[in-house]
Amino acid sequence: MNRVALASIVAGVLAIASLGGSAYADGARPAALQGVGIDQRLDQPLPLDLSFRDETGRVVRLGDFFGAKPVVLTLAYYHCPMLCPLALESLVRSLRPLSLSAGNEFEIVTVSIDARETPAQAAEKKQKMLTQYGRKEAAGGWHFLVGDADAVRRLTESVGFHYQYDAASDQFAHATGLVMLTPQGRISRYLYGLDYAPRDVKLALVEASENKIGTLTDQLLLFCYHYDPATGKYGPAAMTAVRIAGALTVLVLGCFVGLQLRHDERRPGA
Repeated sequence: MNRVALASIVAGVLAIASLGGSAYADGARPAALQGVGIDQRLDQPLPLDLSFRDETGRVVRLGDFFGAKPVVLTLAYYHCPMLCPLALESLVRSLRPLSLSAGNEFEIVTVSIDARETPAQAAEKKQKMLTQYGRKEAAGGWHFLVGDADAVRRLTESVGFHYQYDAASDQFAHATGLVMLTPQGRISRYLYGLDYAPRDVKLALVEASENKIGTLTDQLLLFCYHYDPATGKYGPAAMTAVRIAGALTVLVLGCFVGLQLRHDERRPGA
């Protein structure tokens, strides 16, 4: 079984675990997944006072990346052999089709959950992901951080991200997903799994930005799609779409009737 197939299977199991969060009893899970999952903490603030080191070794505050733009937070570890690289590569694939760009309309913050990792490992991972992303402006908008155990613990707890370390394999059991944050550092949305649809990412960014980015089309899509916290995806809101389609139909018919009446009024002898 190749790495991608194996990782997909593991991701599926972890996604099921993460969807349940604390709703599933730990005793019902495999031993490797005890305590692993994601508890949604929508509208909760992040501890923006936390200090980390970025890929250059510079000490930064988490709050340095907030204030003006929405932020995509990803939690991973840089020497991960399986899920983390696939999740980051999936994020890149979902971002490439978007007109919005990291560094311009939003920021990405990737934080290692392994307190032993170094800025050099963060820099290596950043270079690899920027090469795949292929946008120059992203160099200043995608940040790869490492921190001590206390800072990592406080951050992961604040977003409900639960994971376990296995000393025998020197690996972490964890779920995968994106945490979408407002410019003020509050949790707006969670997107789960390894497959992030570009539409879902864009709508989540538009919502997290408090509608300050995106186009009129994006605003209309927010009426036609609703966020399902159980799946971390946006699905069609059927009744809303029907109402919008009906209103547009009435508007078009009204314009047509109005044009016909004006045409009849101008006809000789009318």
